[in-house]
Amino acid sequence: MGLHARIQAIEYVLPTNTLTNEDLAREYPQWDVEKIFGKTGIHTRHVVDAGQCASDLAFGACEKLFKNSSIGREQIDFLILCTQSPDYALPATACVLQDRLGLPVTCGAFDFNQGCSGFIYGLGIAKGLIESGQACNVLLVTAETYSKYIHPGDKSVRTLFGDAAAATLVSAVKGDAPFLDRFRYGTDGSGADNLIVPMGGHRQPVMRSTAPIEHTDSSGNVRTDAHLYMNGPAIFEFSMSRVPQLFSSLFGENCRVDDIDFFVFHQANKFMLEALRRRLHIPTEKFVAEFSHCGNTVSSTIPIALKEHHAKGYLREGHKVVAVGFGVGYSWGGCVIHW
Repeated sequence: MGLHARIQAIEYVLPTNTLTNEDLAREYPQWDVEKIFGKTGIHTRHVVDAGQCASDLAFGACEKLFKNSSIGREQIDFLILCTQSPDYALPATACVLQDRLGLPVTCGAFDFNQGCSGFIYGLGIAKGLIESGQACNVLLVTAETYSKYIHPGDKSVRTLFGDAAAATLVSAVKGDAPFLDRFRYGTDGSGADNLIVPMGGHRQPVMRSTAPIEHTDSSGNVRTDAHLYMNGPAIFEFSMSRVPQLFSSLFGENCRVDDIDFFVFHQANKFMLEALRRRLHIPTEKFVAEFSHCGNTVSSTIPIALKEHHAKGYLREGHKVVAVGFGVGYSWGGCVIHW
């Protein structure tokens, strides 16, 4: 019997401000409430205040985890923060969060910028730290404020994305077999331009003397190069191609599709998830959809879905879950979770 990494607790927080389908329908008269929900599967998104950052949401999720679990902050050996909307270019937001949470100074901490597959990558890193003997308790935090990147006139992404943070405790537990298993990853940077904020880094800095220029695409969406751009058809095509390949690679002699209790994919939107479910022949009752109340929260969608499904009594100890993340990068990853 050896030490294996296991998910011990998950908590998440959403900003108090909401953006409902009714709000959007008032701004975009050509889209009514039913049409928005029919396309996205989302009723409500939560968005941060102007002065609220990813670390504020991350702090709230971590404090909630400490309050509702038996772990003490002094027991955390490593803090991993996945975010594409950090507080600063430098230092790492994880370092700021370590101090704010009062974690030990012996605690390792770093950011990684991964997006929709970030939770899977984070679990893989946490597993590596624990099972190599470098840590016993890893706090994996996913926090995103995509609303800061979205132009108010761009309904193509404004209807989809919401802000959120999730805190997941991964700990060393004795066991005969892994609790986090069969990790698979993939990357295709040729698709980077299809989900991107072009300006803001050193490749295309935002100059104080020149404001980014607004432009309108053929669908009437308004944005600048300092805002989020998503090529929806290209992202859909990528997902329909890569996710089935990843899905197939997760199974083998000792792991069959029929053995899996639930499938938790990145909660992108209703249209894409339903297309994937049908393509992969996954029964509806095993396919988790827990995003109508918060939208696509990027790296936090999978932990939020896990937490919600467990809180509702569906996901119980001993269940096997296949988790799959995919999107911006392009990047994708999957694993098997023994709950």
